[in-house]
Amino acid sequence: MLSKSSAAVVTATLPVVQTHGEAITSRFYQRMFAAHPELLDLFNRGNQATGRQQAALAAAVVAYAEHLTGRSTLPWAPILDRIAHKHASLGITATQYPIVGRHLLAAVGEVLGDAVTPEVAAAWDEVYWLLACELIAREARLYTVAGLPLRAGAGWRPWRIVERIPETADIVSLILAPADGDPAPTFTPGQYVSVAVDLAGGQGQQIRQYSLSGRPGAATWRITVKRLRGGAGAAGGSAGSPAPDGTVSSQLHDRTAVGDVLRLSPAFGEVSSIGALGVPLLLVSAGIGVTPAMAALAQLGAVAPAREVVLVHADRSAAAHPLRHELPELQQRMPNLSVHLWYEDATDGGLPELKATIHPGWVDPARIPLAPDTYAHLCGPVPFMAQVRGELLRRGMPAERIGYEVFGPGMLAG
Repeated sequence: MLSKSSAAVVTATLPVVQTHGEAITSRFYQRMFAAHPELLDLFNRGNQATGRQQAALAAAVVAYAEHLTGRSTLPWAPILDRIAHKHASLGITATQYPIVGRHLLAAVGEVLGDAVTPEVAAAWDEVYWLLACELIAREARLYTVAGLPLRAGAGWRPWRIVERIPETADIVSLILAPADGDPAPTFTPGQYVSVAVDLAGGQGQQIRQYSLSGRPGAATWRITVKRLRGGAGAAGGSAGSPAPDGTVSSQLHDRTAVGDVLRLSPAFGEVSSIGALGVPLLLVSAGIGVTPAMAALAQLGAVAPAREVVLVHADRSAAAHPLRHELPELQQRMPNLSVHLWYEDATDGGLPELKATIHPGWVDPARIPLAPDTYAHLCGPVPFMAQVRGELLRRGMPAERIGYEVFGPGMLAG
């Protein structure tokens, strides 16, 4: 809990910190990377280039301060769990938090100048360390449950690509087996792994997180990777700061082959895409967001084939819909699987053996079938999930029955 004296100072200074938040976080990253260039390997350089990461950090610090001072009713436990799982997947350790704190508070002073009195600095330092301690504790529990030592680099393992499967023009699936010959660990549908790739020219590494799209308990893991195209029209881009091509996705598409070895983290992620067995399941996805839904279907096809499941997926067209070729076999195993597809271009319905209701255009959440006591899992672009979640809430679904996954700087969304 924030001390009474610090709460008063933080409340009084919140408006000015919020106004200058992105300037503060931009300066923070400049300072920290200059002093610790090795930390560049942990951060998405694409999000740094577009400013998304700076904006997200500013929003998170302000939102947490509002939470501590009672100015916000946003539930923070789920957000902290989400951030902790992301950090654990990246291998963040407790020793890195003092580095972040030192440079973040120094950036506040540099941007706000004389307005940062010793009392103001102490109050915001308290905010930071309350947040840091909550995350450190959660991350330590995750490492302990995973059987990992609390040190940098723990948990990363070499995995060998044993198969590459082109799914669409821009999407490829990589089938991976542990390079050391040990069994592949199991995971919960909805969880993800971090993949680290070395950049050309000795420019360090970059890490991205991908949902596991195959069946838990199999001898291999599968990730399904969409090539991210850059430009001003891309997600996160603007006319002034166009989004670059996806560094890791491009490398996984263009520079990996069967037999190559990748470094993967253990599976993490607090959101299950199957929920509790025994209740109807609604899976709603768009684009590459279908991957945790396919992991759920693969698992249920093996352990609970009679479960009532509705799959709703949105895409540009049947040809752009990844992993759709697996749906007919899943329907054969799962007699209560109902498929509803929304294609912007619905002129080609795709697979004739697939029993699906195909709608033209964008998903209309009001037309999604909804049985009583349903658990819903959503994955896709944040605006898409917000629209679907809002309609499900309007139709009476309790918020605790709606799981959703957010990657990247939008983790406060929803």
